[in-house]
Amino acid sequence: MNEQTSTVAQPSAEQILEKYDRESVTRQSNNRFTKGLISLIAVLYSLFHLYITFFPMPTLLQRAIHVGVGLVLIFLIYPATQQSRQKGVRWYDWLLVLVAAAGVLYLINQYQAIMTVRGGIPNHLDIIMSVLTVIAVLEATRRVTGWVLIIFALIFLIYPFISSMDFMPDRLLTRPYDLADVFGQLYLKTEGLYSSATGASVSFIFLFILFGAFLARSGMGQLFNDLAMAIAGDKQGGPAKVAVISSGFMGSINGAAVANVVSTGAFTIPLMKKVGYHRNFAGAVEASASVGGQILPPIMGASAFIMAETTGVSYGTIALAALLPALLYYLGVISQVHFRAGKLNLKGISRDQLPQLKQVMKQRGHMLLPIVALVWFLIEAMPIAYAACYTIGITVLVSQLRKETRMGIKDIIAALEDGAKQSLSVMAACAVVGIVIGVVNLTSFGSIITSSIVTLGAGSLFLTLFLTMLASMILGMGLPSIPAYIITATMAAPALATFGIPVLVAHMFVFYFGIFANITPPVALAAFAGAGIAQGDPMKTGWQSLRLALAGFIVPFMFVYNPNMMMIDTTDVAVMARTFPLPHIIDIISVTCSSIIGVLGLSAAVEGYFKHPMNGLQRLILAIGSFMLIVPETITDIIGIVLVAIIIFFNLRQHKG
Repeated sequence: MNEQTSTVAQPSAEQILEKYDRESVTRQSNNRFTKGLISLIAVLYSLFHLYITFFPMPTLLQRAIHVGVGLVLIFLIYPATQQSRQKGVRWYDWLLVLVAAAGVLYLINQYQAIMTVRGGIPNHLDIIMSVLTVIAVLEATRRVTGWVLIIFALIFLIYPFISSMDFMPDRLLTRPYDLADVFGQLYLKTEGLYSSATGASVSFIFLFILFGAFLARSGMGQLFNDLAMAIAGDKQGGPAKVAVISSGFMGSINGAAVANVVSTGAFTIPLMKKVGYHRNFAGAVEASASVGGQILPPIMGASAFIMAETTGVSYGTIALAALLPALLYYLGVISQVHFRAGKLNLKGISRDQLPQLKQVMKQRGHMLLPIVALVWFLIEAMPIAYAACYTIGITVLVSQLRKETRMGIKDIIAALEDGAKQSLSVMAACAVVGIVIGVVNLTSFGSIITSSIVTLGAGSLFLTLFLTMLASMILGMGLPSIPAYIITATMAAPALATFGIPVLVAHMFVFYFGIFANITPPVALAAFAGAGIAQGDPMKTGWQSLRLALAGFIVPFMFVYNPNMMMIDTTDVAVMARTFPLPHIIDIISVTCSSIIGVLGLSAAVEGYFKHPMNGLQRLILAIGSFMLIVPETITDIIGIVLVAIIIFFNLRQHKG
């Protein structure tokens, strides 16, 4: 690869995105009929979701339509293989379109008979349609996400059919299951393909993806970049801080780590290299910042909506609980960036080359109003779907205030189309994970996994947490964040409940580690994408990303051992589902202060620099003191603050001397 430090050509960015982000590999066809048909279906798909928000249908039907029409779009947009993307829609794609459409039309036609006459007991035609629909879901998901999730789902799909055979271990033995048991569970009930995961996709996730599409069409990405440049561009190591800020904002809205790395990184990574950051570090900064967006309120990507559906805790409460841990994560990233810039004496960008904050706010600042409105709606406990719809409307209205952001009819139609297309990967993931959920509900497999983790943990909370962390990260390395979270929440999170860990804390724990698998070698897709943009070494960039995200691997253990960090009463799910209950304010202030000092100290120890370079002994003492501040005990806080203060005192003296 040739050295390029100033710009990254757009085709190269697209190639990198397609290499590391399977859902970006779409069909490249100029057939006007097919393109027009896709646009029409996509716009109607978005309008359908807006309609059912206010005029809901029976749960099974609206979930089935969500999946069925989504499958139709996938077979029209995504090629069966990367090599066939130039050939247009093939005959077998049209056949799969008919299968997907038949699956949902059959349910609509037979809904009353299934619910009243047959009582959910499948007949022969039900089973046939169920098998065909499951095949369509598996193939669509393969096209969008690749093979890993499919193989995982197939293992679960096969299990009920072999679970009663003699060769199975005693712990895995169950009663015999037949086709009617398994496929009736998956197709005729809201416990399989149309499970709560799909329900969250229908009711919440789709609408917020649509909201993100409207924001994008109004120029929100430009606003975030310009704001970050105006605020931090001229600071020490400014471009890296710009990357952290802008990627965090964008990642929170779109939740697509790899796509965010490529889109934002195409702008920020060359700037970081230009001021003197190493290419591997530049790619790692973008990757760690983009991935962290999924834990950053108020939107938190898409997985938080699944968490709300799964735990029964209100989304507003989840956002509040996630706030301090997310800020600590970003503090860890940006402080490492700052200390690295100080160590290398890297400067920022000249102020005369940067946008002026006043001018940025004058031109596009009004586009922050929809996000402010969304936060207000959530605080007021407005139903999430209503909040999303109203915020979309506010986005269109507010965009009219300035020429730079004004959305016309074409922009609105384009946003409706974009939102539908961007939702397809989530829809497919939720549907195929429904196979896992359906089998777990049908058999005892979930409790087997839970008991196995507890047994391996040998009664130790820390060991159980460590094993759960490994399980979440292994799943997250091969799966998108949403299915990774759903699977770990189904199987691993219950193991933590045996230690009395509150449900939200347990789910947030597995949520974190499923997400951070994106920057954890050997399969660190976000980091590899960053390396591609920066023209760096993928594995070295992955390890550097892991180092930058160190706080993110510590924070989950912190809020397990000290739930006050989540700023809510984690012991009462009923209360959490209704409001924002605050524990003792003194406890919150104490854990916040000690955590901030601990994260800053740890970042300085990792970089070996505060105001002056540190030797190995100083770094070790500072790291020990920082870890003690992170441990939620009064005595460890006292020891930690003394150790950190001593090292910082001597470091400042060395700097002045």
